Amino acid sequence: MKTQPQVSSWSISNGSLEALKWVGLLLMAGDHVNKYLLHESSPALYALGRMAMPLFGFVLMVNLTRPGTLESGLHLRVMKRLAIFALLATPAFVHLVGWWPLNILATFFLATLIVRLLERGGWAARCTALIAFLVGGAVVEFWWPALLCCLGSWAFLRRPNGLRMLLWALAMASLTAINGNFAAAVALLLIWGARHVEIPLSRSRWVFYAFYPIHLSLIALVVIVTED
Repeated sequence: MKTQPQVSSWSISNGSLEALKWVGLLLMAGDHVNKYLLHESSPALYALGRMAMPLFGFVLMVNLTRPGTLESGLHLRVMKRLAIFALLATPAFVHLVGWWPLNILATFFLATLIVRLLERGGWAARCTALIAFLVGGAVVEFWWPALLCCLGSWAFLRRPNGLRMLLWALAMASLTAINGNFAAAVALLLIWGARHVEIPLSRSRWVFYAFYPIHLSLIALVVIVTED
């Protein structure tokens, strides 16, 4: 039995949502340059970079909670794109990080899969979602806290209330165990601020998918050249 998504009274404009993606992209790029080329010499870039994953996760969940997404097959289309670009990024990611964990696009792929299972409803789908969370969370970047961060925003967007807001904030805070700081939680302030402004930006969907493997490949190339 499929569960029908709630129509959320909490909304953010498409332009502001696009702006959050650009902010996340810049923060991610700065973080990767700092980590792989500057040997983490900039604490500011490191801290700012902790906000990138929560921002991208939120944007993903906004799109997955739009009316009719389950019926239209959006989850499957998003998973296909994430899988393709995750694979394209794998050679560079493996050179920079290693085979474990899988890159962040795999994290978002898993979060999308779990959301799809939960929205389908039924005992079997929920059990599969739990197994995917427990097992998959061990092999993706940022591990279980990243999945909780995505699922927290998804649950809040479906039915906004104080309790779900608190759970979402706690999920953000759980990233402290990995990041060593609370910078990820600051992303909530950016999200809340973006909700109250109308930013005139058009959607650039493929830019964000393509940027990830391209910029990692360029960074890996620089690392290879400088190592020789």
